[in-house]
Amino acid sequence: MQTPVLRNGVVALLASASLLLSACSSGDGPAAGEEAPSPRSSPASAPASASPSADLPPAEGSVEVVKTLTDGLASPWGVAALPGGDLLVGSRDEATITRIDAESGGKTLLGSVPGVAPAGEGGLLGVAVAPTFGADHLVYAYFTTESDNRIARLQYDEKKPPGQQLGAPDTILRGIPKGSIHNGGRIAFGPDRMLYAGTGETGDTGLAQDKASPAGKILRMTPDGEPVHGNPEGDSLVYSYGHRNVQGLAWDSGKRLWASEFGQNTWDELNLIEPGKNYGWPDVEGKEGASGFVDPVAQWKTSEASPSGIAYAEGSIWMAGLRGERLWRIPLSGKADEPLAGPQAFLEGKYGRLRTVLAAGGDKLWLVTSNTDGRGTAKPGDDRILLLKVR
Repeated sequence: MQTPVLRNGVVALLASASLLLSACSSGDGPAAGEEAPSPRSSPASAPASASPSADLPPAEGSVEVVKTLTDGLASPWGVAALPGGDLLVGSRDEATITRIDAESGGKTLLGSVPGVAPAGEGGLLGVAVAPTFGADHLVYAYFTTESDNRIARLQYDEKKPPGQQLGAPDTILRGIPKGSIHNGGRIAFGPDRMLYAGTGETGDTGLAQDKASPAGKILRMTPDGEPVHGNPEGDSLVYSYGHRNVQGLAWDSGKRLWASEFGQNTWDELNLIEPGKNYGWPDVEGKEGASGFVDPVAQWKTSEASPSGIAYAEGSIWMAGLRGERLWRIPLSGKADEPLAGPQAFLEGKYGRLRTVLAAGGDKLWLVTSNTDGRGTAKPGDDRILLLKVR
């Protein structure tokens, strides 16, 4: 268990021996703008100058909705794939995790995550499956409590009765600031088998530039919640900073990390993440070319995006838009500072708000709607998971 505290300008973390680990003015709200090296020695992600190994995608793509896998989901947010392909879906407001059969769409309730306190944009947010799941059956969750945001891991035992299949949460990181808005919440294991988390600045903009705070950051940690040797600063989890509200994380074929970010009133962003770099908030929003800050690779008006989840497939980043109610395709060129072609929009307005997109192998994606979270207009069958074929 670890608690971020202020010490000499960095996040100092106290590790225990525990085994198991807007009113947003942009897109999440209705307002104007909504066997790897050992964990301690694992290297950082590949630098942004590394080019993806796959062939370049076409400038223009396509999206086909193959089927609706399942519907009737309540406030779905985090989604993760099990080794066999079935999905785990977390409900932000009900604090439950449900298994979805990837063929039939059948649902099995695993259980509830204790300690979740849903309110505003907080609740049960990101869900991730451990890369060692076959051996330890661990599921990770990022969630809001009465006092903070935290990350915990729970053991999943499918032999137990439905609703009782989750073990007690073992907190690996606590003390991430919480707010009614901008809680971030996306978690994912990278190619280096380390755990990454996108956090928000909770509406307190100064936290994004404060490297002693885990808010407004992308964090990188071992599966036990400890700093990774090779992180930019000593014993800090901070991997990059100057973020407003990160809700999307994905790696391309070159192992480069990408993140989506809510803007305020002007520009939403897709950023290529380099360790130790400053992404500008609150001093910069969008592409300004300001010294000391990293410009986004692509940007959108907040009415057109308000991005949440992202995924990589077929040479492109695919980005789900909440307020924008569309799926964006950004074809990658292999260059650090520009896409192959301009972003292309699909499914505009057809399924309402889009929360999470997840690679399903090859040219397939899972897409999760978000119309039952109090911000959208729910239609019969909402919320749902769609299977897409993309190019």
